[in-house]
Amino acid sequence: MSARTTPSLTPFLAAYDALLARWPVPVEALTVRTAHGTTRINACGPADGRPLVLLHGGGATSTMWFANAGAWAEAGHRVLAVDLIGDPGRSVHDGAALDGVPGLLGWLDAVLDELGVPRADFCGHSYGGWIALEYALHAPARVGRLALLDPSLCLTGYRPGYLLRALPLFLPGRTPARARSYLDWETGGTPALDPAWRELYALGYADFPASRVVTGPRPSAERLRTLTAPVLTVLAAHSRAHDPQHAARTARTLPHAEVAVLPDTSHHNLPMAAARALNPLLTTFLSPTHHP
Repeated sequence: MSARTTPSLTPFLAAYDALLARWPVPVEALTVRTAHGTTRINACGPADGRPLVLLHGGGATSTMWFANAGAWAEAGHRVLAVDLIGDPGRSVHDGAALDGVPGLLGWLDAVLDELGVPRADFCGHSYGGWIALEYALHAPARVGRLALLDPSLCLTGYRPGYLLRALPLFLPGRTPARARSYLDWETGGTPALDPAWRELYALGYADFPASRVVTGPRPSAERLRTLTAPVLTVLAAHSRAHDPQHAARTARTLPHAEVAVLPDTSHHNLPMAAARALNPLLTTFLSPTHHP
C-alpha cells in the first residue's frame, strides 16, 4: 500500500491535506524511514513536551485527531500522530513485509527509534487501541501511560451483527458508497460524523489497494495482568462494534485502571463527537501528578 501520488489517489490526498489543515495548531510533517518503508508522523506541540503517540483506527488516518490534537498540544504534550504503515494515509509501505504482529510492533519500535523517543504515552482508537495495548505488553519500558478509546479486540470480542455488517468491506468491489453506508449504520442514532472525515475514510477505502490487516487474538486475562502502565479506557456508550458494558467490566480489572463510558457516542465518532469531554479527560489522566 502506498501514498505515492497517482491519479486515483489525488482526491484522497487532497482530502487528507484539507483535513490536516483544520488542526488548530501548527503541524510539522515528519517522515522517518524503517525497513518497512516511509512512515508519516503529523507532529504538534512543544518540541520538548512529553511525547504522546496517537494511533488511529483502521482506515481513519492520523488526520482523524483534528478535534483532539490541539488541546493535547496546548496542554504541553509533543503530539506524534502516526499514519499506520500499510493503511490509507501518507505512510508508504514499500519495504519489507510486516510478517505478523512481531513485525508490526518492530515497525513501531523503529519509528520511535528514528524519532529519538525512548519513552512516550500512547493513545489509540479502535484498531489503534489494539496496537497500543499490544505495544505496551511488548515494550513496557517505552510506555508511560496508555489510553484506549473504544479499542477493538482488547477487552471483549466483536458483536456478531457488527462482523456481518463489516464483512462486505473486505470483499471485492470496493466503493466509497459501501464505506459510507457502513459508517452511517454504525454511527446511527448518535451525532453525525464530520462530513470531511467521512469522505476521506470512504475515498481511502476505495482508492488504496487492499492490504492484509496485521492483527492477532484478544490478549488473555493473564497477559493483561502483566501491564505496568496506568490505563485509561474510554468507551462509546452506543458502540455497535462490541458490548461497552462488558468491555468496561474487563477494563476495570486492569492494573491502575480508569474507565469512562461516554454517552451519545459510537465506535467511529467517539474521538470527534465527544472531544469536549474526551480532551480534558485525557489531559488529566496524562498529568504527571495524576494518580489512578
